Amino acid sequence: MPRKKAEKTEEKTEEKKEETEKPVAAPESQLVGEKKAKLAKLLEKAKALEKTVEEAKEVDLKKKVKPEEEEKKETLVPMEDYLKSSIHLGTRVITPDMRKYVYRRRADGLAVFNTSLLDDKIREGSDYLAKFAPEEIIVVCKREAGWKAIQKFAEATGIKSFTKKYPSGILTNTNLENFTEAELVIIVDPWLDKNALDDANRIGINVLSVCDTNNFTSGINQVIPGNNKSAKSIGMIFYLLAKHYIEARKLNSPLPVIQDFVDGWDTLVPPK
Repeated sequence: MPRKKAEKTEEKTEEKKEETEKPVAAPESQLVGEKKAKLAKLLEKAKALEKTVEEAKEVDLKKKVKPEEEEKKETLVPMEDYLKSSIHLGTRVITPDMRKYVYRRRADGLAVFNTSLLDDKIREGSDYLAKFAPEEIIVVCKREAGWKAIQKFAEATGIKSFTKKYPSGILTNTNLENFTEAELVIIVDPWLDKNALDDANRIGINVLSVCDTNNFTSGINQVIPGNNKSAKSIGMIFYLLAKHYIEARKLNSPLPVIQDFVDGWDTLVPPK
């Protein structure tokens, strides 16, 4: 057989082979059915994903909204009253001990306490105070702006108070006529009332203190952060302490109205 003829025969054989190996096209109706089935599956997946996303959104919203609602807890007094009393205003100095209670600084440099945190700490301080009987406590305040509030606090609770001047040694010297035994000393300012703080630390007596941003808290067992320079602020703190103490100890004692604690301190006759 001639060479050219043999080559042509081989080409025809290959073409026939390729035609035989080609897949048979599926009918048009079958293709339409397959497309519909795929589309149906995709729609099912889309619906499942949509449901999952909605559930996730619902959970996220609950997580986000619920804590915010819980944060709106009831404070001891309306937040406006706290702000009016200036309890949240500190000094331009912030010690390392008090930094954790500070929210920010104002444009004039004054530190601003976290008001919500102040409310929590007054509650804690009130619970701590309620552990002691009136005869086991003394309260000391050298700052004039706090004299009226301390006097009202002492009258309402039956707790012995020392304003204007703390008689040095009354807690430590048993030979003094005015020697006083106590389990808790309350002070308004750790700096001004440092003699009482030192005496309490010397003999291991518990100390509860109002502390401003410029105070150190060494030697103090229970801190109530807040403005201890303002009469209204001191009055607000000791009104709340007295109110809780009378309720917790079930004392048969009338509580003066809050105005008696925060107003008219500048007309107070200085204690002797």
